[in-house]
Amino acid sequence: MAGPPFEVTVTHEGLDTLARALRAEADGKQLRKELAKNMREALKPAAVMAKSGIMAMSSSGPGTAPALRSAIAKKIRPEVKLGGNWSGARIKAFKTRNVRGFANAPKRTNRARGWRHLTYGREPWVQQHGKTQWFDHAMEGDTNAYTAAVHEAMEAMARRIADRVE
Repeated sequence: MAGPPFEVTVTHEGLDTLARALRAEADGKQLRKELAKNMREALKPAAVMAKSGIMAMSSSGPGTAPALRSAIAKKIRPEVKLGGNWSGARIKAFKTRNVRGFANAPKRTNRARGWRHLTYGREPWVQQHGKTQWFDHAMEGDTNAYTAAVHEAMEAMARRIADRVE
């Protein structure tokens, strides 16, 4: 069995190459959907690790009620884009728009310096700290496994296309 008619690596260029090859196929749209689904499935364990990272944040301080943590956890999911300005796969924490006026909660709770917010009846502004780098450290040490899983999804699709060419 010969290799695919193009080289596939886990880089943006390799993913772009695979996306171009999929566009050239007659049922390329369906193949792209399947590849994106397989890549998201490969990254789901990383998303679970990130969700557990935010749920482990202490709720002892003001403003870190369980509703905030669970709202942030619901907004964490794998994202895959094939083509356009950016091609790739990543875990993303989307904004929490309707949670107590705290749209950037995932970003702010991850920051070492925390965030400021108004309080009523006491000092006008307080500095609050979340769990420092809960998102960044959640997947630490497992990045090679996730990269390999995404690479395997790409290789499987490349083999599938190559088998059609032969």
